[in-house]
Amino acid sequence: MSLARSERHALVRTMSEVGPDAPTLCGDWSVRDLAAHLLVRERRVDTMPGIVVPAFAGHTEKVRRAATDRQWAHLLADLDSGPPKWSPLYLLDSVANAAEMFVHHEDVRRAQPGWEPRALSSDDQDHLWRVARMIGRNSYGGCDVTVVFERAGTGENATVRKRGPRTVVLRGEPSELLLHAFGRDEVRLETDGDESAVSELTSSKRGV
Repeated sequence: MSLARSERHALVRTMSEVGPDAPTLCGDWSVRDLAAHLLVRERRVDTMPGIVVPAFAGHTEKVRRAATDRQWAHLLADLDSGPPKWSPLYLLDSVANAAEMFVHHEDVRRAQPGWEPRALSSDDQDHLWRVARMIGRNSYGGCDVTVVFERAGTGENATVRKRGPRTVVLRGEPSELLLHAFGRDEVRLETDGDESAVSELTSSKRGV
């Protein structure tokens, strides 16, 4: 089973456990709001431009809000089933949805009290390491800092952003590095670098 598929099922189980009104790390969105976003993203082609183009965001949000009115059990069942065959994401599920499902699963998990990082398989961490390096290259906008990812326990590292003479090393599991690159602060990472550079990096534009 692909990482995208296994994380999808795990996300739906966690959503079911915490309930539709639980918080997430996605701003003021509840778990229901997040579930509606993920479902609309895969099933309403007309909303896709609004995810990345501000001019179309109003339509996307209108459709997403309407989806929150669906019965909770049906919303989760459709999300669990994955993109339908007519969706552009159907054939791209394993590629396009691995990071999406993992990050949003952690958005639900880490918004709850007492969260701890999950123990992921080495294969899953290998996959997330590749994705983290790719996302890192397009993240951390607006800061004049060179960013190096270092994989915990292996010493493997990658310079994901080359900017200026100051360097910050982020050290941790690939899963934690990926979450940080996507703008999440609820992570377990070690940082090496001067305080001003770390502060500038933390406040930079993270995500894609």
